Amino acid sequence: MKITIPTDNNNLESSVCISFGRAPYFVIFDTENRSSKGIANAAAETTGGAGIKAAQTLVDIGTDILLTPRCGENAAEVLKAAGIKIYKTIEGTAEKNVEDYLAGKLSVLGEIHEGFHGKGGK
Repeated sequence: MKITIPTDNNNLESSVCISFGRAPYFVIFDTENRSSKGIANAAAETTGGAGIKAAQTLVDIGTDILLTPRCGENAAEVLKAAGIKIYKTIEGTAEKNVEDYLAGKLSVLGEIHEGFHGKGGK
């Protein structure tokens, strides 16, 4: 299973980024081999549609679970259509959130916001 987290830096020790679509990086944790890698989020600097583009990136890399503090409705639709489950992060590092997810301590992200649609959001 691949767990993806939007982060401020490209490693598990990074803090979770408050913005999904405009996060500088995504850290992907593979539960099968307990390894992680960080990738740059190409959608972060786009002028519009960052959430949708970021969501498509997660679909393309085969993400199963997204851990994020918030998510816009357009991005959430892309993720849900691909079968990616979205869970709400807690304060702390990406690593702490992965551990908490695996221990069953994170809840499903129940509140999906309208999105910022060109209004920033960071």
